[in-house]
Amino acid sequence: MIVISVVTALAVLALITQAGVFAVEHAYPPPGEMVEVAGATLHVVDLGPRDSGPPIVMLHGASSNLEAMRRPLGDLLAKDHRVVLIDRPGHGWSTRARRADSTPDVQARMIDEALAKLGIARAVFVVHSWSGALGARIALDHPARVAGLVMLAPVTHPWRGGVGRYNKIIATPVIGPLLAYTVTLPLGYFLLDPGAQSVFLPQLMPDGFVKDSATPLLLRPREFIANAYDLVTLKEAVAAQVARYGEIKVPTVIIAGEPDKTVSTNIHARPFAATVANAKLIVLPELGHMVQNAVPDLVKTEIEAMIAGIVPVTAAAD
Repeated sequence: MIVISVVTALAVLALITQAGVFAVEHAYPPPGEMVEVAGATLHVVDLGPRDSGPPIVMLHGASSNLEAMRRPLGDLLAKDHRVVLIDRPGHGWSTRARRADSTPDVQARMIDEALAKLGIARAVFVVHSWSGALGARIALDHPARVAGLVMLAPVTHPWRGGVGRYNKIIATPVIGPLLAYTVTLPLGYFLLDPGAQSVFLPQLMPDGFVKDSATPLLLRPREFIANAYDLVTLKEAVAAQVARYGEIKVPTVIIAGEPDKTVSTNIHARPFAATVANAKLIVLPELGHMVQNAVPDLVKTEIEAMIAGIVPVTAAAD
């Protein structure tokens, strides 16, 4: 009877999950276009004028999607610049063929291919959190694509500890998918708000952030599993690329907060800035992890200053 009850409960939860997936996807349909690359289909939102200097490519961190970069920063930049927002492979409305394609090197190759298909030869990359490692990898493996690099609370180096036990469980074969397709979505609805609030500290989470950023898309099983793979493989991935950071020569700005409890500025931003030759580090007191939400005007100013320095060089080269 116990076995029957457990199986029945899991079956009910699986049905609830599928209904929840349908509801979430209906509430947050894809606003952009799909670009096919080897091993993935990438969802891209292309905003702003096309004749405004180098495009700005924005890449989100873990547990999120391109909407986390769009409001308010992406929309602010798009008033004067071409802004290309990309759902990383497996996140938002992007998909990937293999869950194991979770590392910055693989995703860098996919994004480089997508930009080539979009006709974007060079761009300024604005990256947040997990994508700090991705932005660095694009600059290392595809330097011709990168005109400049703006890193917001970036992950760049190995750290002590892990990434949360639940991520390791979800990334475990059989057990992980079983949980993801049954309990994750029903339980996750109650945890989204407090989880998001903790990332913003010491800032307050903006009203309506979870809805406006389409964060509930994360609770879909296939994305939740992809996110877990991204996180559990990240530490080893950054350890493998740290020794190459001195190769990065493009203008680089790193903006981070002193009290960031999600990604330590001392472990990541400061050592990265010390290694990259052409780097500018801005560390702000009382700034949490969500830099793009807390100080969008500052980020915009730094991006535009970078572009102002890039355009004359490009013109002279032409």
